[in-house]
Amino acid sequence: MAQSDTMPVSGKLSGQAVINELIRNMELGQFEMGYSVLLPCVFSLYLHPDDYARLEGVFNLIAEDAKRALAARVAQLNAKPTILGVKRPGRQLKEFKIAGRDWILEFLPDTEGSVPLGDVEIHSELNETAQPGFRGTKTTLMGREPSVTTPRPAAVTRRTSETVYAEIRYEDDSGPQLYLISQNEVHVGRGGDDLAMDLALYTNDEVSREHFVLRRDPATRRFYILDKSVNGTWLDGKRLKKGVEEAVPDRAAIGVAQVLTLSFETRK
Repeated sequence: MAQSDTMPVSGKLSGQAVINELIRNMELGQFEMGYSVLLPCVFSLYLHPDDYARLEGVFNLIAEDAKRALAARVAQLNAKPTILGVKRPGRQLKEFKIAGRDWILEFLPDTEGSVPLGDVEIHSELNETAQPGFRGTKTTLMGREPSVTTPRPAAVTRRTSETVYAEIRYEDDSGPQLYLISQNEVHVGRGGDDLAMDLALYTNDEVSREHFVLRRDPATRRFYILDKSVNGTWLDGKRLKKGVEEAVPDRAAIGVAQVLTLSFETRK
Protein backbone atom coordinates (compact mmCIF):
# COMPACT_ATOMS: atom_id res chain seq x y z
CA MET A 1 0.00 0.00 0.00
CA ALA A 2 1.36 3.43 -0.93
CA GLN A 3 2.40 5.75 1.83
CA SER A 4 1.29 9.38 1.92
CA ASP A 5 3.88 12.16 1.73
CA THR A 6 1.82 14.21 4.19
CA MET A 7 2.31 12.91 7.70
CA PRO A 8 0.86 14.33 10.91
CA VAL A 9 3.19 16.52 12.96
CA SER A 10 3.78 15.24 16.49
CA GLY A 11 0.76 12.97 16.19
CA LYS A 12 -1.58 15.89 15.41
CA LEU A 13 -3.94 15.37 12.49
CA SER A 14 -4.29 18.37 10.17
CA GLY A 15 -7.04 19.26 7.74
CA GLN A 16 -4.54 19.25 4.88
CA ALA A 17 -3.48 15.70 5.73
CA VAL A 18 -7.12 14.61 5.65
CA ILE A 19 -7.64 16.26 2.25
CA ASN A 20 -4.48 14.70 0.82
CA GLU A 21 -5.63 11.27 1.94
CA LEU A 22 -9.07 11.81 0.40
CA ILE A 23 -7.44 12.59 -2.95
CA ARG A 24 -5.19 9.53 -2.65
CA ASN A 25 -8.18 7.33 -1.80
CA MET A 26 -10.15 8.72 -4.75
CA GLU A 27 -7.35 7.88 -7.17
CA LEU A 28 -6.77 4.39 -5.73
CA GLY A 29 -10.48 3.58 -5.93
CA GLN A 30 -11.04 4.39 -9.59
CA PHE A 31 -13.25 2.05 -11.62
CA GLU A 32 -12.35 2.00 -15.32
CA MET A 33 -15.04 1.51 -17.98
CA GLY A 34 -15.03 1.62 -21.76
CA TYR A 35 -15.17 5.36 -22.26
CA SER A 36 -14.84 6.81 -18.77
CA VAL A 37 -13.35 6.22 -15.31
CA LEU A 38 -15.55 6.42 -12.24
CA LEU A 39 -14.06 7.83 -9.05
CA PRO A 40 -15.34 7.31 -5.50
CA CYS A 41 -17.64 10.08 -4.30
CA VAL A 42 -18.80 8.77 -0.92
CA PHE A 43 -16.23 8.78 1.88
CA SER A 44 -16.43 7.59 5.49
CA LEU A 45 -13.54 8.99 7.52
CA TYR A 46 -12.68 7.29 10.82
CA LEU A 47 -10.71 9.34 13.34
CA HIS A 48 -9.29 8.64 16.78
CA PRO A 49 -11.90 9.79 19.35
CA ASP A 50 -9.60 12.59 20.56
CA ASP A 51 -9.07 13.87 17.01
CA TYR A 52 -12.80 13.59 16.38
CA ALA A 53 -13.60 15.68 19.46
CA ARG A 54 -10.96 18.28 18.58
CA LEU A 55 -12.11 18.72 14.96
CA GLU A 56 -15.86 18.15 15.34
CA GLY A 57 -16.64 21.86 15.17
CA VAL A 58 -14.91 22.34 11.81
CA PHE A 59 -15.90 19.17 9.95
CA ASN A 60 -18.16 21.20 7.65
CA LEU A 61 -15.27 23.53 6.76
CA ILE A 62 -12.90 20.61 6.12
CA ALA A 63 -15.54 18.98 3.93
CA GLU A 64 -16.08 22.20 1.96
CA ASP A 65 -12.34 22.60 1.35
CA ALA A 66 -11.96 18.91 0.51
CA LYS A 67 -14.71 19.04 -2.13
CA ARG A 68 -12.92 21.93 -3.85
CA ALA A 69 -9.66 19.96 -3.78
CA LEU A 70 -11.32 16.81 -5.13
CA ALA A 71 -12.97 18.77 -7.96
CA ALA A 72 -9.65 20.42 -8.83
CA ARG A 73 -7.93 17.01 -8.95
CA VAL A 74 -10.62 15.62 -11.27
CA ALA A 75 -10.11 18.63 -13.55
CA GLN A 76 -6.37 17.88 -13.58
CA LEU A 77 -6.99 14.24 -14.46
CA ASN A 78 -9.22 15.33 -17.36
CA ALA A 79 -6.73 17.89 -18.68
CA LYS A 80 -5.25 16.75 -21.99
CA PRO A 81 -1.44 16.34 -22.02
CA THR A 82 0.45 19.09 -23.83
CA ILE A 83 3.86 19.59 -25.41
CA LEU A 84 5.14 23.14 -24.81
CA GLY A 85 1.59 24.29 -24.21
CA VAL A 86 0.19 22.65 -27.37
CA LYS A 87 -2.30 19.81 -26.92
CA ARG A 88 -0.72 16.49 -27.82
CA PRO A 89 -2.53 14.59 -30.62
CA GLY A 90 -3.50 10.99 -30.04
CA ARG A 91 -6.34 8.70 -29.07
CA GLN A 92 -9.29 10.02 -27.11
CA LEU A 93 -8.62 9.87 -23.37
CA LYS A 94 -11.19 8.49 -20.98
CA GLU A 95 -13.16 11.01 -18.92
CA PHE A 96 -12.77 10.94 -15.13
CA LYS A 97 -16.05 11.56 -13.31
CA ILE A 98 -18.14 10.67 -10.27
CA ALA A 99 -21.43 8.77 -10.27
CA GLY A 100 -23.14 11.09 -7.75
CA ARG A 101 -24.14 14.74 -7.94
CA ASP A 102 -21.51 15.72 -5.38
CA TRP A 103 -18.99 14.27 -2.95
CA ILE A 104 -20.36 13.03 0.36
CA LEU A 105 -18.07 13.08 3.40
CA GLU A 106 -18.97 11.59 6.78
CA PHE A 107 -16.66 11.94 9.77
CA LEU A 108 -16.93 9.15 12.35
CA PRO A 109 -15.15 8.40 15.64
CA ASP A 110 -13.24 5.10 15.65
CA THR A 111 -14.93 2.83 18.23
CA GLU A 112 -12.72 -0.23 17.66
CA GLY A 113 -9.42 1.23 18.85
CA SER A 114 -7.73 0.61 15.48
CA VAL A 115 -7.04 4.21 14.40
CA PRO A 116 -4.10 5.83 16.23
CA LEU A 117 -4.07 9.46 17.32
CA GLY A 118 -3.12 11.65 14.36
CA ASP A 119 -4.22 9.05 11.82
CA VAL A 120 -7.27 8.71 9.58
CA GLU A 121 -8.80 5.65 7.96
CA ILE A 122 -10.97 6.25 4.90
CA HIS A 123 -13.56 3.92 3.40
CA SER A 124 -15.04 4.92 0.05
CA GLU A 125 -17.83 3.94 -2.31
CA LEU A 126 -18.38 4.78 -5.98
CA ASN A 127 -21.97 5.88 -5.47
CA GLU A 128 -24.53 6.66 -2.80
CA THR A 129 -26.23 3.27 -3.03
CA ALA A 130 -23.36 0.99 -2.12
CA GLN A 131 -23.27 -2.36 -3.93
CA PRO A 132 -20.63 -5.05 -3.44
CA GLY A 133 -19.63 -5.09 -7.06
CA PHE A 134 -19.14 -1.31 -7.25
CA ARG A 135 -17.03 -0.69 -4.20
CA GLY A 136 -14.31 1.90 -3.86
CA THR A 137 -11.32 1.35 -1.65
CA LYS A 138 -10.04 1.56 1.91
CA THR A 139 -6.90 3.51 2.85
CA THR A 140 -5.09 4.67 5.95
CA LEU A 141 -2.81 7.63 6.47
CA MET A 142 0.11 5.57 7.75
CA GLY A 143 -0.27 2.66 5.37
CA ARG A 144 -1.55 0.20 7.99
CA GLU A 145 -3.16 -2.89 6.51
CA PRO A 146 -6.82 -3.04 7.66
CA SER A 147 -8.18 -6.38 8.83
CA VAL A 148 -10.32 -8.33 6.38
CA THR A 149 -11.40 -10.93 8.93
CA THR A 150 -13.19 -8.40 11.12
CA PRO A 151 -14.24 -5.70 8.65
CA ARG A 152 -16.03 -2.50 9.55
CA PRO A 153 -19.71 -2.18 8.61
CA ALA A 154 -18.69 -0.30 5.46
CA ALA A 155 -16.88 -3.42 4.21
CA VAL A 156 -19.90 -5.64 4.84
CA THR A 157 -22.85 -5.94 2.49
CA ARG A 158 -26.22 -6.84 3.91
CA ARG A 159 -29.77 -5.71 3.27
CA THR A 160 -31.04 -4.87 6.73
CA SER A 161 -30.48 -5.57 10.41
CA GLU A 162 -32.66 -8.69 10.15
CA THR A 163 -31.51 -12.17 11.18
CA VAL A 164 -28.50 -13.36 9.18
CA TYR A 165 -29.04 -16.86 7.75
CA ALA A 166 -25.66 -17.34 6.08
CA GLU A 167 -22.55 -15.52 4.91
CA ILE A 168 -20.50 -15.47 1.73
CA ARG A 169 -16.83 -14.48 1.73
CA TYR A 170 -14.94 -13.84 -1.48
CA GLU A 171 -12.44 -11.56 -3.16
CA ASP A 172 -13.19 -9.91 -6.50
CA ASP A 173 -11.48 -7.03 -8.31
CA SER A 174 -12.67 -4.62 -5.60
CA GLY A 175 -10.94 -6.59 -2.81
CA PRO A 176 -12.05 -8.89 0.03
CA GLN A 177 -15.81 -8.88 0.62
CA LEU A 178 -18.31 -10.29 3.09
CA TYR A 179 -21.97 -10.66 2.12
CA LEU A 180 -24.50 -11.43 4.87
CA ILE A 181 -27.65 -13.23 3.72
CA SER A 182 -30.81 -12.09 5.49
CA GLN A 183 -33.29 -12.89 2.70
CA ASN A 184 -34.67 -16.10 1.23
CA GLU A 185 -33.41 -15.50 -2.30
CA VAL A 186 -30.09 -14.07 -3.49
CA HIS A 187 -29.36 -13.30 -7.14
CA VAL A 188 -25.62 -13.33 -7.88
CA GLY A 189 -23.74 -12.01 -10.92
CA ARG A 190 -22.12 -8.96 -12.49
CA GLY A 191 -25.45 -7.22 -12.88
CA GLY A 192 -25.89 -4.04 -14.91
CA ASP A 193 -27.85 -0.82 -15.19
CA ASP A 194 -31.02 -2.71 -16.10
CA LEU A 195 -30.33 -5.83 -14.04
CA ALA A 196 -29.79 -5.34 -10.32
CA MET A 197 -28.14 -8.16 -8.37
CA ASP A 198 -28.44 -8.81 -4.63
CA LEU A 199 -24.76 -9.79 -4.71
CA ALA A 200 -23.03 -7.92 -7.54
CA LEU A 201 -19.58 -9.28 -8.40
CA TYR A 202 -16.94 -6.85 -9.64
CA THR A 203 -15.03 -8.98 -12.16
CA ASN A 204 -14.67 -9.79 -15.87
CA ASP A 205 -17.37 -10.80 -18.34
CA GLU A 206 -16.64 -14.52 -17.94
CA VAL A 207 -19.08 -14.14 -15.06
CA SER A 208 -22.65 -13.79 -16.33
CA ARG A 209 -24.76 -10.76 -15.50
CA GLU A 210 -27.00 -13.13 -13.54
CA HIS A 211 -24.81 -16.12 -12.78
CA PHE A 212 -26.71 -18.13 -10.17
CA VAL A 213 -29.48 -17.91 -7.60
CA LEU A 214 -29.36 -19.05 -3.97
CA ARG A 215 -32.72 -19.95 -2.45
CA ARG A 216 -33.49 -20.62 1.21
CA ASP A 217 -36.43 -22.82 2.16
CA PRO A 218 -37.93 -21.20 5.29
CA ALA A 219 -39.53 -24.48 6.37
CA THR A 220 -36.35 -26.59 6.32
CA ARG A 221 -33.81 -23.73 6.55
CA ARG A 222 -31.86 -25.41 3.77
CA PHE A 223 -30.23 -23.52 0.91
CA TYR A 224 -30.44 -24.48 -2.77
CA ILE A 225 -28.48 -23.21 -5.77
CA LEU A 226 -29.61 -22.76 -9.38
CA ASP A 227 -27.07 -22.16 -12.15
CA LYS A 228 -28.18 -19.62 -14.78
CA SER A 229 -24.78 -18.87 -16.32
CA VAL A 230 -23.03 -19.27 -19.64
CA ASN A 231 -19.65 -20.39 -18.28
CA GLY A 232 -20.77 -22.57 -15.41
CA THR A 233 -21.09 -22.76 -11.63
CA TRP A 234 -19.31 -25.31 -9.43
CA LEU A 235 -20.38 -26.60 -6.01
CA ASP A 236 -17.47 -28.10 -4.05
CA GLY A 237 -15.66 -28.87 -7.30
CA LYS A 238 -18.66 -30.37 -9.14
CA ARG A 239 -20.11 -28.46 -12.07
CA LEU A 240 -23.84 -27.86 -11.72
CA LYS A 241 -26.34 -28.60 -14.45
CA LYS A 242 -27.77 -25.37 -15.76
CA GLY A 243 -31.36 -24.82 -14.65
CA VAL A 244 -31.31 -27.72 -12.17
CA GLU A 245 -31.57 -26.78 -8.50
CA GLU A 246 -29.27 -28.57 -6.04
CA ALA A 247 -28.97 -28.53 -2.24
CA VAL A 248 -26.06 -26.59 -0.74
CA PRO A 249 -24.18 -27.99 2.27
CA ASP A 250 -23.86 -25.85 5.41
CA ARG A 251 -20.30 -25.06 4.30
CA ALA A 252 -19.44 -25.02 0.62
CA ALA A 253 -17.14 -23.55 -2.02
CA ILE A 254 -19.03 -22.07 -4.96
CA GLY A 255 -16.96 -21.66 -8.12
CA VAL A 256 -18.07 -18.90 -10.49
CA ALA A 257 -17.00 -19.48 -14.12
CA GLN A 258 -13.57 -20.63 -12.85
CA VAL A 259 -12.91 -16.95 -12.12
CA LEU A 260 -13.97 -16.56 -8.47
CA THR A 261 -14.59 -18.85 -5.53
CA LEU A 262 -17.21 -17.88 -2.97
CA SER A 263 -17.00 -19.41 0.51
CA PHE A 264 -20.54 -20.08 1.71
CA GLU A 265 -21.42 -20.90 5.33
CA THR A 266 -24.76 -21.03 7.11
CA ARG A 267 -25.24 -19.42 10.51
CA LYS A 268 -26.93 -21.39 13.25
